[in-house]
Amino acid sequence: MVGSGYLAGLSDGEILLEARILGLADIAEAMSSYRPYQAARGIDKALEETLQNRGIYDPNAVDACLKLFTEKGFRF
Repeated sequence: MVGSGYLAGLSDGEILLEARILGLADIAEAMSSYRPYQAARGIDKALEETLQNRGIYDPNAVDACLKLFTEKGFRF
């Protein structure tokens, strides 16, 4: 993920791929699920936004996330 490297100031390759994938999974789950402060957008909208922000999120994590949902049939 591109960003501040919150907590330790890490950037790009310094953040484990597994952590980048989990971070993206958390984002997709949060967007697709109901929250008291935000209506659920649904997984299709969450995946669409994830793909649109592929340059912000790690491209490999985005590809893995999309593959799980579109090819492997994963559901929350």
